[in-house]
Amino acid sequence: MNESTARQLAGRFVTFLETGDPPQGLFRPDVFCDFTPPQWRLQASGVEEVVRARRQSHPSKGTVPRWRCDPTPTGFVLEVEERWTDADDHWYCRELFRADVTDGAISDLSVYCTGDWDSAQQERHRREVALVRP
Repeated sequence: MNESTARQLAGRFVTFLETGDPPQGLFRPDVFCDFTPPQWRLQASGVEEVVRARRQSHPSKGTVPRWRCDPTPTGFVLEVEERWTDADDHWYCRELFRADVTDGAISDLSVYCTGDWDSAQQERHRREVALVRP
């Protein structure tokens, strides 16, 4: 996949992450998602189930302030930071997505997540870790 096509499709996927609503044609009807949060593994098949899984894990709209997309021969790898507010707290996570693309739509998705950090965890991290890069 060329870089321009990968970035365009990844940008549409970021819209899905921020809103919970997939842009038309983002996923193939038979899309498969294999999601690995810390110490667990979940799967979903079909657009409706993939969207439902996303909304269950991130029910609020949020932002993706930083992301990086790298094309692969079969699709792209996308690294993101997400931020959102839910249950009167501010949340953060980092995720890595490996997407396979078939006929211009995501057909297979593997997701690796750091887990959701509430504001207390984010503050603890700021106190205890000095990052070399943000």
